[in-house]
Order: sequence, then C-alpha cells, then structure tokens
Amino acid sequence: MEVVTGALPSVITKLAGLAAGEYNLQKGLKGEIKFLQEELESMKAALEFISRTPAGQLPNNDKIWSRNVRELSYDIEDSIDTSMVQCKGKRLGTQHGLKKVIDRSLNLLMQPKVHRKIAKEVREINLGVDKPVTVDPRLFTQYTEMKELVGIEEARDEFINNFLTQGNNVPMKQGKTVSIFGFGGLGKTTLANAVFEKIRAQFDCCAFVSVSQTPDLKRLFKGLLNDFGKSINEEILDESRLIKVLGEFLQDKRYFVVADDIWDISVWKRIRCALPDNDVGYTIITTTRIADVAEQAGGAYKLKPLSSNNSRKLFFRRIFGNKNKDSNKEIEKCPDDELAEVSDRILKKCAGVPLAIITMASLLACKARNKLEWYEVYNSVGTGMENNMDVENMRKMLSFSYYELPCHLRTCLLYLSMFPEDFEIGKDRLIRMWIAEGFIQWEKQGKSPFEIGEFYFNELINRSMIQPIYNYTGMVKSCRIHDMVLDLIRSFSCEENFVTILSDMDSTAPSSTIRRLSLQNGKKSHVMAQATRNLLQRARSVVIFPAAVAQVPAAGSCRFLRVLDLEHCNLSHTDSLKYLGNLYQLRYLRLYSTHISQLPEEIGNLQFLQTLDVRGNSISILPWSVVQLRNLMCLDINVTTRVPNGIGNLTCLEQLSSLYIDGSTINIIEELGQLTELRQLRINLDEWNDKLLECLHKLQKIQQLHIVDVVTIVHPGKRSIGGLDSWVAPRHLRELNTVDGCWFSTLPAWVNPSLVPVLTCLSIAVRELHQGDLDILGRLPALRSLCLRVDNRNLGILEGFVVGAGSFPCLIFCSLQFVWPVVFQKGAMPRLTRLRLPLFYVREARGTASNDGGFDMGLGNLPLLQAIIAEVRCEGASKEAAEQAKAALTHAAEMHPNHPYHNIYIYIYIE
Repeated sequence: MEVVTGALPSVITKLAGLAAGEYNLQKGLKGEIKFLQEELESMKAALEFISRTPAGQLPNNDKIWSRNVRELSYDIEDSIDTSMVQCKGKRLGTQHGLKKVIDRSLNLLMQPKVHRKIAKEVREINLGVDKPVTVDPRLFTQYTEMKELVGIEEARDEFINNFLTQGNNVPMKQGKTVSIFGFGGLGKTTLANAVFEKIRAQFDCCAFVSVSQTPDLKRLFKGLLNDFGKSINEEILDESRLIKVLGEFLQDKRYFVVADDIWDISVWKRIRCALPDNDVGYTIITTTRIADVAEQAGGAYKLKPLSSNNSRKLFFRRIFGNKNKDSNKEIEKCPDDELAEVSDRILKKCAGVPLAIITMASLLACKARNKLEWYEVYNSVGTGMENNMDVENMRKMLSFSYYELPCHLRTCLLYLSMFPEDFEIGKDRLIRMWIAEGFIQWEKQGKSPFEIGEFYFNELINRSMIQPIYNYTGMVKSCRIHDMVLDLIRSFSCEENFVTILSDMDSTAPSSTIRRLSLQNGKKSHVMAQATRNLLQRARSVVIFPAAVAQVPAAGSCRFLRVLDLEHCNLSHTDSLKYLGNLYQLRYLRLYSTHISQLPEEIGNLQFLQTLDVRGNSISILPWSVVQLRNLMCLDINVTTRVPNGIGNLTCLEQLSSLYIDGSTINIIEELGQLTELRQLRINLDEWNDKLLECLHKLQKIQQLHIVDVVTIVHPGKRSIGGLDSWVAPRHLRELNTVDGCWFSTLPAWVNPSLVPVLTCLSIAVRELHQGDLDILGRLPALRSLCLRVDNRNLGILEGFVVGAGSFPCLIFCSLQFVWPVVFQKGAMPRLTRLRLPLFYVREARGTASNDGGFDMGLGNLPLLQAIIAEVRCEGASKEAAEQAKAALTHAAEMHPNHPYHNIYIYIYIE
C-alpha cells in the first residue's frame, strides 16, 4: 500500500478539534464525532500495518479495502471543510450540513467493518518527530566535493587521458564528442560533472545542461546561453532562432558542453545543430543509459561499476563516517567484526552500483548495528544485481528502502512525483506544499509546521531518497530526485491514484477522480487536460508548468483545491485569476513570475490560505482584503510591492519578505510588532527608523532577519550608526544580514558561542573591530557564511588580523571587507571554499611584502579553497605597482595546492 493513510491524519485531527472545540453542537453530534474519530484511528492503524507489505504481496480484498478507505478519507475531509466554510460567521449548532457529513461518513464506515479486525493486531504507531532531524554531515561530501567521492578521481583521470588528451596531458585542439553510457545509478552524471569541473578552465565558455526523457528544448537552449554568459532577448522563443544565436556565438570560441541524460537520438541531433564545429576546438560530453544513443552521439565510453575496494569505502563511509577513529585513514573494512560478513553479502548484491550502495548504506545507517537486523535487510532485497544488472533488480532495492520509510515520509516522498524529471525542487516550496496538503501534523509537537517539515525533508536526505543541492554557504536550498527513484514513486502514485501526470511523452491515465494533477512539458497537455476537466472536481493539488499554461482556467472548477502552483506560467493575456475567490479551500497559492499586475479583491475569501507567493510580478500594491487572511503563514512579495494597512492582523505569519517601508508607510513598523510568530523577516528601508528597534524586541521567535537600507547602497556614507546596538538576538537566531542596513558600533555582546549556538549566516558591518572580536567570531560553532565589513581604516586603526588555528571550523564562505593585512594560520577555516579578501591598498601593503616581493597571507593553509575575489586599490601608488600587487596575489593563488587561480577575480581601482 503506497499512499498508506490518505487524508486520515488530517481528518482525525479536524474531528478532534470539533469535539473539543467550544461549539454549540446539536444533541448527540459530539458523541458521533468522537465515535467517528475512534473508528478512523482504528483504520489508520490498520492501513499502517498493511502498508509495510509491498502491494504485490497483498491479498486483493486488502487492496480493495485500503483503496476504499483512502478515497473515503478524502471525501470526509472535503465534506468537513465545505461545511466549515458554509458555517462561517454562524454557530455550528444551527447547521445541518455537518451532521449530514458525520452521518454519511458513519454509514460508509460500517461497510468495511469486517476488515477492521486488522487494527487489533497493530501496535500504536507514533508518527511524530521526537527530536530535531538535521542533515547527516556524512552526506555532505557525497554531493559537493567531487574529490571526496569514492573512486571518482581515478575514473575522471582515466576518462580525460583516454578521450580528451593527445598524450602527455596536452588538451586536444580539434573538436571532440564523447558519450558516457551505463546502467542507471552507476554515476554517469557524477563522472561527467567531475570532468567538467576539472577541465572547464581550459575553455572560453562552458555549460552543463540536463536533457531527460521529456526535454523542453527552448528552455534548454536558453540554459546553454545563460551558462555561456550570453544575454538574450526574452522574446526570442522560436527554437530555430535560438539554435542560430547559439551557433553564431560559439563559432569563434573554444567551448565545453555536457549534455546529461539523453534518451532519444533525434533529440540529440537537434541539440547538436546548436553546437557548431569550429576551428578553435570544442569538447562535448553526453551521458545516456542507451548504448545505441551513445554510439550515434560520439565515441562511447561504458562506465564500469565501482571496484570491490571502492564499494566498501563508499558503503562504510556512509554508515560509520569518513575516517577511522584510531587513525586518519579511510575506512576500508567494516569496523565492527560482527557485521563484516553480512556487509560483504549486501555489497555483493549492490554489484558496484553507487546508487544501490548509498541507498542500502543510508537504510542501515538508520538501523541498530545489529547482525540480525542487517541480515533481515539482506534477505529482503531479493536477488540483487550480482548476476543481472537490470532496472528491475535496482527497483527491488529502491522499493525496499521505500517500504522501510515511516508512513508520513512515504506520503511526502510520493508528492515529489508532481515535479518533472531533473527538476530542482526548492526546499521551502516543497515544505509549504506538504503543509497545505495536510501531510505534516504538528499539533502537540511544540514546533511550527515548517520546522516539522524541515525534519521530514532532512530525513529523506539522510535516507538517500532525495539528493540535496547546497548553496554557496553549504546550506541545503533545494533537492533533486534521482530518475530511478522518480520512476519508482511515479509507478506507485499511478497505482494508488495519488498523482496524475499529463505531458506529451510521460502521462498516467486519469482515473475516475483526479486527486492531484501535474501538467508538464506539453504542447498537447492542454488538450488532454480539457478532456479531464470533469475529473478535476475533487483535485487537491494542481501544479502547471509553463508549457501547459493554456489550461490554467480549468482550475476554477476545483472546489476542493488546496495547492495551486503556476510558477512562470504567463497569465498576462488570460482571465485566469477571476476564479481565485471561489477556491475556498486553497491553502497554497504560488504565482511567482506569472506576468500579473494585480490580485483580485476576492482573494480575501480564502480564509484557509497559508502561503501566498507573488514575487517576480509588477504588482504595485496588494489588495486591502489580504489583511483578512488570518491563517496566512508565508507572504512573499517583491520589494516594490506595498502592503495595505492592517498587516498586523496576520498574526499567524511566520515568513514575510520582502517588505518595503518608506515615509508613507512608516506605521507598518508598529504593526510588525504584532506579528510575534515571525521566524523569517526581510525588510527594505528608505531610511533608518528607531521604531524598528522596538519592533524587533517583540519578535522573539525570529530565526532569519535581513535588513537593507536602500539609500546606503547608493550612498554608503549615510548608513545609520548604532541603530541595532541595544538589540539582543534570540538564542535560536540562524541568519542575520544587516551589512547594507546599518553599522554596529562594536561587535555585539550577544555574538557569542553560548548565546547564539545555531547562528549559521552572519553579514554585518562593525565600525570598530579588534583581534579579540575576530577570535570570538571564530568560535561560533555553526557559522558557515561570514560577511564582515569593518571601518577601522577611517577610524585610524590600521592593525592587521590573524585568523588563528582551529577558528571558524564550519565556515564555507567568507567575505572580509576591511583593510589589509590578514593572515591565515594552519588549521584555520578547514572547510572554506570561497574567500573574498580584504581591500588591498598598494601603498599600505608594501610593508607587509615578503622577501621575494609576494604577500604571505597563508592561503596555502586553507585546504579546500576553490575561489578568490580580491580588490586592489592604488591610492597614490602607480598603476604599475598595482599590477605588481595583482601579480603577487595571483602567484599566491597559483601556489595553492587546489590552484584556485582559475577562479580568482582581481579588480584594480585607480584612485
């Protein structure tokens, strides 16, 4: 049973609220509600029991009963929600609709009563999250540092030496096309990416694009141009025109392209038309599962499975960590002798396929280190792939990991089938959709629904069911789902009528009722959707991708719609928003970049709305009715969009960005102080106002705070000084960015490891900073990103700084915006990858030069450094002296073991 409990968790919670609420219910109705609640709880337990068995092993009568209960749960919730909307402003006791819902539900429930005996055999299951779940740090290097991936260096170097060089590591000058092919999950994309990162600096322009089974070639061609740094007119929509623009741009450039995941040779030929043969040379790498496609696309390279030794390293690294406890060596054998034999057997079944190894290891990492439990896993995954490496055997392993997920995580994972293949799914976007669908039950957890959703998201990462995508600070911003996992959950979704997908090439046949609809990549999608208009009456989610925009108005017939996501659909020439006021059940509305200029006043009818995202549009002001949305938790708007008076009524708001405040809307600051549930706030000011400080004192749940003073960006000298000096950040602050908002006079006392232990991103301007302050910053245990602007030079303080050994243990990105010099000692910033150096004044820096004319900053002590940004200012020195300083900095970067000089950017300013 894939969809396990349908809407039961949400229905049970709503019934409990009705029974316990202060409603003047009709005589006997409260007792019926409690009875219905108990019956549904029994069924939920029975469904959870059944769900642990793969669908293919279930008796038919259990399948039928499960399907009926699931569909019934949806209908009950729809009826309850409709009744609640009709009762708006009236006493429930005067309404007959609710009693009809309860009576009808009880009558329906009596039919499958014989099957509820299963519930007696089920122990009570706690779906809650007892403690916060964070992303397992052992996974970080699997998805970020190519050189840390087991065996990738040798495979990368072998590929480059055999296919991309002429001997003695001399790059080929003529054009070269090579195809990497192999079984799904072998690591084709990983290898292509490793090669891409290794040799991209040898080319004038580079691009890495995903093709997939259902490619949108216009979007792909625009992606190529964007990666190449070529700006284009957005009105260029014709595919042939895009091909011509690409060809002309690349004709005189040495270029490098990776086209990942090609399924159809005809698609590749169309892409190849945009990549010209030229006289300066090029390299094209494709990846595919299909040998014939590889042979026709170019020189075929069959990717090999991992060796036994590398398989063990990858397997044990995921379970036990990177290094041996007793040494600094890679773990190459099982640290626990009791588990050695069963580990070898499991690895044999994985047959050197990285996806299988990581999936199995992630599953075992969540289990006790117990020989019997591990053998249970070994015996449950079927024959494996040791004798036959095919899709079906890979699916067996993935299926086992899927069925091992708790029920609530399975439901959340299945929802990802709403998105196209290779789609980058934003974390916040996904979690908000889960909340709107009722998948996240947060009552009695003591956490916000979004925080519980983050735990779910992190747990799916830890179990390797989704692949995290990190931003430059090392924080997870989004995810992708491996195409084999996506194939698996799509099949489950289709079987259980969880998601209906309509597109040109990959559609699931609509059932009698569509619960969730995803329109993707289609020139004909709107035709198919028109045929299913009547089936959308009970749809709960509709996600429409740009190519299917013609069908948007049909969503108006979805009376029970909870999620509507139209990102990047062009709504400028349609009347698609007129129906919004009738979608009374809507919880999530995303109109990001849809070319609209206003929202209808009727949006105030959406009393259940939790998320409203209208960024990327030319909306000058939100309608006054927005302040009626009392359940709104997330409001995302452009900085140019004004909010009406009364924003303080939205007391459930947890996220508000980006709010612009000027002289005409200064009263908004006082209303902000009423939004005490705020966890994320982004403000843009046209000038500093001291009322903001009073407001911030009231926001004790704030976790992310960004303040920008728009005037100071243009006129830095006008930045407010000391505006936040008396503010004390709450202990749970994660992110603070005021670097363009105001100056702190000195480093605030609350910037201390014991007072802000989870502070992850810090961007602040401090007028006066001393070595001891930098030492305190270096002890912040969770800090990953630091942008530090200091005004010491204007205060006449010219002392240098030393970044000491052991400081900044988690820092990944660092921007030091103050005056030279700074020195990095060995052991400092061990995880730093991107560094912006302090301002380099040539005349002042001469005294810090080493005997050989260079500048010894200790860059070689930063082991993971990949990119450097530096600014050189002459100020009285000659341009020749500035060029010498630039050469010295470049030399320092060239001497670094990682050779970050390929990514060094040095700007010279003549003053």
